[in-house]
Amino acid sequence: MLLRPRQKVFVERSLRALDKYDNTLGVAPTAAGKTIMLSAVTGERIGKTKAKAGVLAHRDELTEQNRSKFARVNPAISTSQVDAREKSWKGQVTFAMVQTLVRPANLEQLPQLDLLVIDEAHHAAATSYRRIIDQALTRNPACKIYGVTATPNRGDRKGLRPVFSNVADQIRIGELIASGHLVPPRTFVLDVGVQDELSRVRRTAEDFDMSEVDAIMNQTPVTEAVVRHWREKAGDRQTVVFCSTVDHARNVTESFRAAGIAASLVHGEMGDSARKQTLATYAAGDLQVLVNVAVLTEGWDDPPTSCVVLLRPSSFKSTMIQMVGRGLRTVNPEEHPGIIKTDCIVLDFGTSTLLHGSLEQDVDLDGRESDGEAPTKVCPDCEAVVPLATVECPLCGHVWARDEGADRAPLTDFIMSEIDLLKRSSFRWCDLFGDDAALIANGFSAWGGIFFLNGRWYAIGGLQRQPARLLAIGERTVCLAAADDWLNEHETEKSAHKSRSWLKAPPTDKQLAHLPPRYRQDYGLTRYQASALLTFRFNQGAIRRLVFSAQDDSMARAA
Repeated sequence: MLLRPRQKVFVERSLRALDKYDNTLGVAPTAAGKTIMLSAVTGERIGKTKAKAGVLAHRDELTEQNRSKFARVNPAISTSQVDAREKSWKGQVTFAMVQTLVRPANLEQLPQLDLLVIDEAHHAAATSYRRIIDQALTRNPACKIYGVTATPNRGDRKGLRPVFSNVADQIRIGELIASGHLVPPRTFVLDVGVQDELSRVRRTAEDFDMSEVDAIMNQTPVTEAVVRHWREKAGDRQTVVFCSTVDHARNVTESFRAAGIAASLVHGEMGDSARKQTLATYAAGDLQVLVNVAVLTEGWDDPPTSCVVLLRPSSFKSTMIQMVGRGLRTVNPEEHPGIIKTDCIVLDFGTSTLLHGSLEQDVDLDGRESDGEAPTKVCPDCEAVVPLATVECPLCGHVWARDEGADRAPLTDFIMSEIDLLKRSSFRWCDLFGDDAALIANGFSAWGGIFFLNGRWYAIGGLQRQPARLLAIGERTVCLAAADDWLNEHETEKSAHKSRSWLKAPPTDKQLAHLPPRYRQDYGLTRYQASALLTFRFNQGAIRRLVFSAQDDSMARAA
């Protein structure tokens, strides 16, 4: 398995910081491949040694997920697990659930570790984590501490400085949007007549006072206006809604149902089985709107979700980022046939977007989060105050001129990121026919390609002696990222370098025998280009079937 170029940089910086400081924190949002990078750092640190490492997570599914992905990155390193079912330290790397490990009897069994890795490291300041960290350092004062998180600034403003003295690297959300690993958000700030009241809501130690928010937002005219605006902006999209209180969520759910929209809610007072059933129903597409109170902020993902509705303000930027992040994942078309996702609509009926602005956050290990207002501008037509990056006024529809810097910069970023990916990929991408509409890259076990047809790009991946797979549909950057990731997943550094040795070698007689006669007269043709052409030739039928079938699925869904 290969890392993306940006992942390699993240790993290298993390290792250098561990060597220099004995601890470090890496910050990487959803879709950056956090678990893959965590695994690579751990493997590089202890591989080919007798050192032992422990990897902490706070949920069973994360423990299992981390162990599974670690094995893909480091197949030669033995692993074990400490959780409710198993308590074994026999592996060179042990994956432990915090709630189990922190119990005194289990903590006493903690062996001498050389590296302690903390997933979702914004929890590291909690008492349970500190007990484990302290025990690891007691057992071995030279134990290095490595943490990875998407949201380093905690909602309770408690800093991570007691655990981490430095930040090794931070991958920003904008990087992942530009490289096609997340979809861009389209944000609309909508005032349904309560924005002034919301701006005066009292803050508590944890967040805004949600009882005050409820008193403002939980009114029939407000919820009816929310449903109306949602229909106008995002009426055909899978949607998750964040509310202030359970009563507020119930009334919002009923408003959607009254309008004929399949909606349901989840909240912390529900039993596990009822909550899981509701989430499964939504994932199956039988619900269009999922309303929640504070339970879907972290650790839940449904890629087809392409609209996020904020019916509550957020005191902390990290909370806003987590909420909006539920809608930014790209879609695997094999898992979700007929769904094409190119962006995520964010409907903010509160004040979070105005307060915090960008989804990017600056890490402060001391635990302070900025309270300053995000930059804004005034609409020249209706005089509404909107975020600086807004392109279309959500109130009157005014469109700002294209020559504004805020509108131009992201496009440049997208283009440059795509060029950068093509240059920095571990594989050479061949323009098959010189028209930039069909690109293929080859490894020894796998191939990947992107193809343009009828206004859309399609990413296809294949393995030896296995059927080709549809990887992505939509924007070119998303498809290129998906195809490159497919190759990274199924090839190794060794095979990538082998294929690169073909870049200047002439084609073989066997290759030429399978190509059309005109290629035998092309003396500039390389062995690698010939390989790419043959890959397309041998898989052309499968590529066509996948593309046309995907078109039919999307048309059927639209109908």
